Amino acid sequence: MQTNVYVYIAVMAFATWLMRVVPSLVMKRPISNQFFQSFLYYVPYVTLAVMTFPAIVEATQSPVAGAAALIAGIIAAWLGAGLLPVAVICCLTVFILELFVH
Repeated sequence: MQTNVYVYIAVMAFATWLMRVVPSLVMKRPISNQFFQSFLYYVPYVTLAVMTFPAIVEATQSPVAGAAALIAGIIAAWLGAGLLPVAVICCLTVFILELFVH
């Protein structure tokens, strides 16, 4: 059983290495396609959003509180608040709504 863990770790390490090395070996010159550049620019943001959004709604006792915190955070960020104030606003929104709604 213990050897299976090492095999799994080795396979994951190889897959990670492969995903990082192959693009650098295949791409010899800078990317000049504007569409592909913009696509690659937004990949980290989309990945973060896809991982974060389900947690926002499911981490609370009430999905309504999570959705309200999401909306409050979007509004705060849109108005220029930094990361810490947005996080505090979202947490307070969930806290207050779960006090009264639940």
